[in-house]
Amino acid sequence: MKKSIKLIALCAILSLFTITTFAQDKAKQIEDLLAKYTEYGQFNGSALVAENGKVIFKKGFGLANMEWNIPNQSDTKFRLGSITKQFTAFLIVKLAEEGKIKLDVPITTYLPDYPKENGDKITIHHLLTHTSGIPNYTSTPNFLRDKSRNPYSPQDFVKTFDKLPLEFKPGEKFNYSNSGYFLLGYIIEKITGKTYEQYLQETILTPLNLVNTGFDHSEIILKNRASGYEKQGKNFVNSSFIDMSIPYAAGSLYSTVEDLYLWDQALYGNKILSEKSMESLFKPYIKSWGDESYGYGWSLEDVTIQGKGKLKIIEHGGGINGFNTIISRVPADKNLVVLLNNTGGTVLGEMNEAIRNILYNQPYNQAKKSMALELLEIFKEKGTAAGVDTYKKLKSDPTYGIKEGDMNNAGYQLLQTGKKKEAIEIFKINVEAFPKSGNVYDSLGEAYLADGDKKLALANYSKSVELDPSNENGKKVLEELSKNKAK
Repeated sequence: MKKSIKLIALCAILSLFTITTFAQDKAKQIEDLLAKYTEYGQFNGSALVAENGKVIFKKGFGLANMEWNIPNQSDTKFRLGSITKQFTAFLIVKLAEEGKIKLDVPITTYLPDYPKENGDKITIHHLLTHTSGIPNYTSTPNFLRDKSRNPYSPQDFVKTFDKLPLEFKPGEKFNYSNSGYFLLGYIIEKITGKTYEQYLQETILTPLNLVNTGFDHSEIILKNRASGYEKQGKNFVNSSFIDMSIPYAAGSLYSTVEDLYLWDQALYGNKILSEKSMESLFKPYIKSWGDESYGYGWSLEDVTIQGKGKLKIIEHGGGINGFNTIISRVPADKNLVVLLNNTGGTVLGEMNEAIRNILYNQPYNQAKKSMALELLEIFKEKGTAAGVDTYKKLKSDPTYGIKEGDMNNAGYQLLQTGKKKEAIEIFKINVEAFPKSGNVYDSLGEAYLADGDKKLALANYSKSVELDPSNENGKKVLEELSKNKAK
């Protein structure tokens, strides 16, 4: 009897040792992966990974402040961008649970001054799921130049878009709109009589002890806040200023990877929201991007993992001047990946997928140097022929990869400096590499249009809209091109 107890105890110790060793092995793989992305200039931030609800890896990479050589750490505060939306959606659902708001009534119920012609057709549910048809204010022409630097009250900023014609009938389809989430923040203020920031603090942040999360204000001195940077070729520059009253309930929060882990854990319980209400956040209400659907402030997708079958992934990314973020959850296994980056847009989706594969012992893609950075320099300095030759050489080099976003940025940098032919070649490479992306055809169409080739511009914009029916700007350009063609 005693012998069997000892044997059981020994097996338990060995099992625990094996689990710990596996976790350490995975943590080492994650660290090596992110170190390589950092070396290649594609990650500069903080990361946290949890498996079965336990943190197995957290670390900062690169610099929180480049001027002073201050490193990123696990308690560095980053602007979250659109990860803010899940907090806003949570607050709305909380108000619904308390009977203070109904999700299926027109927004004019709570905003009587909102133009009734549109407001009577749009419900709270439409705002939560990006199905309202309200144009996205960050996509309006010259938004960054004309509006983003100036402070606005929520009431005044709503007036900048509330009379715009709807892009489609509310509920008809999905089109990502920061305007909808801005309105949700304003509605929260109207119902509670408190600022969005105050209500967020007392409803979520204080009860969950998220002491390193909050509504960002540029003028406030905030300990451990990362500075925001943007890539310019192989170099970095300070990101452009944005007044934080503009992103508001759609994107003005800051946090740390550690606080987002606490947030993730709270979403498994019902400490501040009932189970039924919590479930309503994660329902696939409408198809959004590709195979994804949209819930309330969260994107949802079923991913097949060998040996596990289909797993539900609940995640959301964010992007705001100088920052790029992602939080990705696998509820079935309580797995979590949080990546917060302070050098502008980068390939966080690619990194997230590799880390998920590490967690499930699957093969994963290693980091590759971004070909765009090499090509941008050659096209800029030596012209089209030299750029195309360099592309042919690098294409067969396994250490280089084509990153859609980087190539797109490189093309626009060339376009903005008047190098139209060079920009066209970069965009053509992107089309060749990502033939199913509507965005790459849209960019190529824009370059052809700038170069005066309306025929090829029309062909590429048409392909873009065919692949991405939510490309409203592409539709407008096509309409103009078709009108001019008819003349």
